[in-house]
Amino acid sequence: MTIYLDTHVVLWLYEGLVRKLTKTARESIEANDLLISPIVRLELQYLYEIRRSRQVAEAILSDLRAQIGLAICDLPFDHVVRKASELTWTRDPFDRLIVAHAISRNVRLLTKDVRIRRHAKLAFWS
Repeated sequence: MTIYLDTHVVLWLYEGLVRKLTKTARESIEANDLLISPIVRLELQYLYEIRRSRQVAEAILSDLRAQIGLAICDLPFDHVVRKASELTWTRDPFDRLIVAHAISRNVRLLTKDVRIRRHAKLAFWS
């Protein structure tokens, strides 16, 4: 099976902060193929630029690709943007696109974000 990872999960995995993950989250990461929306790359870079991450996006993704087989989703961007346009419960473009990717593939999204979990049926944490 495949799951999508939200940006904070990717960052925590890279930084070795697995204690921040629930048991369900850890087990899901170990048992599934892992995908991210391409927008996660941009959000990771943004976090680096505002000094909330110590590493550039490409280094993080390259490392996690080698360590855990993290892959970037290749769905057509136009399709995902159309789906994201329907998600009116948030104004955050990163969240909208991440959730839209998961919905477009009908794949679960691992996120600690309560707002996402409240509005996206496929989102889970524990």
